[in-house]
Amino acid sequence: MSLARPDCLPRRLPPLEGGAWLHPRVAELYAPSREKSRECGTSWLRQKSSTMAGKKVCILGSGNWGSAIAKIVGGNAAKLAHFDPRVTMWVFEEDVGGRKLTEIINTQHENVKYLPGHKLPSNVVAVPDVVQAAADADILIFVVPHQFISKLCDQLKGHLKANAIGISLIKGIDEGPNGLKLISEVIGERLGIPVNVLMGANIANEVADEKFCETTIGCKDQAQGLLLKELMQTPNFRITVVQEVDTVEICGALKNVVAVGAGFCDGLGFGDNTKAAVIRLGLMEMIAFAKLFCRGPVSSATFLESCGVADLITTCYGGRNRKVAEAFARTGKSIEQLEKEMLNGQKLQGPQTARELHSILQQKGMVDKFPLFMAVYRICYESQPVGEFIRCLQNHPEHL
Repeated sequence: MSLARPDCLPRRLPPLEGGAWLHPRVAELYAPSREKSRECGTSWLRQKSSTMAGKKVCILGSGNWGSAIAKIVGGNAAKLAHFDPRVTMWVFEEDVGGRKLTEIINTQHENVKYLPGHKLPSNVVAVPDVVQAAADADILIFVVPHQFISKLCDQLKGHLKANAIGISLIKGIDEGPNGLKLISEVIGERLGIPVNVLMGANIANEVADEKFCETTIGCKDQAQGLLLKELMQTPNFRITVVQEVDTVEICGALKNVVAVGAGFCDGLGFGDNTKAAVIRLGLMEMIAFAKLFCRGPVSSATFLESCGVADLITTCYGGRNRKVAEAFARTGKSIEQLEKEMLNGQKLQGPQTARELHSILQQKGMVDKFPLFMAVYRICYESQPVGEFIRCLQNHPEHL
């Protein structure tokens, strides 16, 4: 018996030569007809080995997620002739057991601090100097905590190839003079390069374990999207390319705030029914925020991608934001103290994103429109009792 694909799910076109799948909105933009799309895609794929030979890749960041991505990118770069096999990874130098972390990575091929137990490809080279790591790179993969991106860009400014492209895996937002500023915007404006994004339901340790998952690349340029997909896709790390870059990135940032709320509920002893309500109400606020602040179109299809509801569910059940928020509700310790105790030097994104949301929404006079986001902010930064989060759910405008 054959099963028909439900009409409510996002439409997919048949794959182009080389297995490159396109989101329907990308296909509509670049291919008025299926034949033209096929001709364009196959032509580009035929030319890429000559026009993009030896593309050099640099990964900027070496934490848990950065190291997991390095494992994928290093493996693919070593196999594909049009990428330079040597992949540089900028590492913030620190001592681990009396040895420099870069030395350990380059000799043991393992990030023993942030991704222990997983071997990195030997062609991934740890470099402690960020300018040296990024020198001559054609593709820059940004994967640092979002609070450090401005300083990183200041160090890189004026030292990059003129035709370099970027892809941000950073889940967070920034506050600009006129309100919301996406991390991809910050990078693009400061460095003068086009910046795409990758967001999805991707817990780093599971990705490193090569357990099957999906992710989403937001990219407006077809050729760049296909190039990045080829660099980063594996049989167990499947990628969909969509055009709505802003929506993809906003999903990646806001889901961390919702996950903090889910952790509060776990710490207070509430069950899966309550968490389901947090996920639903949080998703509604994410969509509303995207419609208010995204510069381009915001479609329901993008929220059905891995960057949307899938990442939200995963983070609310398994991410570090949920874990620390649960401990916050149970112990009464501060977020800062728990971050130090539980995250092994990694940074928490949800509370800081909530603070930035509060500032942006306050500036626009819209604080009352996003009660779940603002409840997370007040509990984390204004000493509101964590039990107030449940009252926020009970009195959410959706129920009135």
